[in-house]
Amino acid sequence: MFPGRLSDCLNVDDYRRAARRRAHKMVFDYIDGGSDDEIAQFENHTAFNDYRLAHRVLSGVDTPDMTTTIMGQKLEVPFILSPAAGNRLFHTDGEIGPATAAEAVGTAYCLSTLSSRSIEDIGALTTGPKWFQLYVWKDRVLVKEMLARAKSAGYTALILTVDFPITGNRERDPRNGFTIPPKLGLKQIWHAMNAPLWSLDYLTKPSVKYANLADDTSAVTLNDFVAQQLSADFSWDDAEWLLGEWNGPALIKGIARSDDAKRSVKTGFNAISLSNHGGRQLDSSPAPIHCVQAVRQAIGSDADLIVDGGIRRGTDVLKALALGADAVSFARPYLYGLAAFGTKGAVQAVRQLRDAVERDMILTGVGALDELDQSFIMTIK
Repeated sequence: MFPGRLSDCLNVDDYRRAARRRAHKMVFDYIDGGSDDEIAQFENHTAFNDYRLAHRVLSGVDTPDMTTTIMGQKLEVPFILSPAAGNRLFHTDGEIGPATAAEAVGTAYCLSTLSSRSIEDIGALTTGPKWFQLYVWKDRVLVKEMLARAKSAGYTALILTVDFPITGNRERDPRNGFTIPPKLGLKQIWHAMNAPLWSLDYLTKPSVKYANLADDTSAVTLNDFVAQQLSADFSWDDAEWLLGEWNGPALIKGIARSDDAKRSVKTGFNAISLSNHGGRQLDSSPAPIHCVQAVRQAIGSDADLIVDGGIRRGTDVLKALALGADAVSFARPYLYGLAAFGTKGAVQAVRQLRDAVERDMILTGVGALDELDQSFIMTIK
C-alpha cells in the first residue's frame, strides 16, 4: 500500500514508498540506489540491528535535553542534514526543502557543491546554521572561488568529501540513462508518463542544473562529469592546503579507518564523519555504525565524531551516540520526503525523527545526550 497523503506517512519507509510513487524512475533510483550489489547500502541500516538499547527505568525523565555542540556550533538535536546533489531534480523546491527542515528543528544544513540552488540563495533562505560541502575540483581557482562565496554567504563550516575520487559503479543510473541536467530519451519519456506529477513540475519549472557551476554545463553522466571535473589524485597535503584556504571549522566526510581518522586530526580537521557515501561508492565497505568504537578509541576527544548513513529511527541515533558518536547525519530520509511532497515532506520527515529521538530518550531513561554511554549497548552478534 502506497501512502497517498502526507498525513499517511509515519516513518521513513512510508516516505520512500510515496517518493517511488511520485518520482520519475531515474530520480527515485538515484536517491534509493547504491553501487555494485548494494551490499553497503543495505547494511548501513541493518547494521544497527546488531545492537540493542539496555534502557533504565524510574529515571524521572520527561523533557530530555537533546542539544549538542558540533565544531563549536550548538544544535538543538543530535543530527545534521547531509549534503545531496541536485535536489531540484527530485522536486522543484530543491534544496529549499531540507534547508527549511533543518531550521525547523534547529540543526545544521549541509549544502552540496553540486546543489541545484545556489550557495547564495540557500545562504539567504534561513537563519539556521549552514555548512558547505566541497568536492575536490581539478581547478584550484574554482575551489578558492567557491570557498569565498560560501564564507560571504554565511556558511560557518566546511565539509570535505573524500570518498569520491571516482564514481562508484551505480548500475541503476546507466540503466535509466540518468544525467544532470536531465537529457530525456524514449525510456525517460515512458517513465515520465508514469510519473505525471513529477513530469508536470519538470516541464513547467525552470530547467534543473548545477546552480554553482557555469550555465553552459552540458548534460553528462555522473561518471563523465566526475572524470572531467574532479581530482582523483588529491592527497593529505592537498587537504592541508584546503584547510589553510578555508581557515575555519572543517569536517572530513568519508572516513572508515582508525588510521585515517588519526591522520584527519593531525591534518587539522575538527570533526570526522564516518561514511561510505550512503553505500554509493565502494561496495562492501563497512557500515559506519560498526566503525564508531574503534575510531573513537583512536582519536579520543580530539575531534567530533559523526555517523553518516543508515539512520531511519530515533533508536538508531541513540545507538550511535551510546557507542561514542557525538551526532549522526542523513540524507535519504529528507530526500524521500522531498521527492514525495516537496518542502512539506522534507520538514515533516525531519520533525518526525526529531520527535522520535525525544521519545526514545525518555524510553531509554536518559535526560541528556552526555548520559549515553556503552552501558546502554547490548551487542547481539
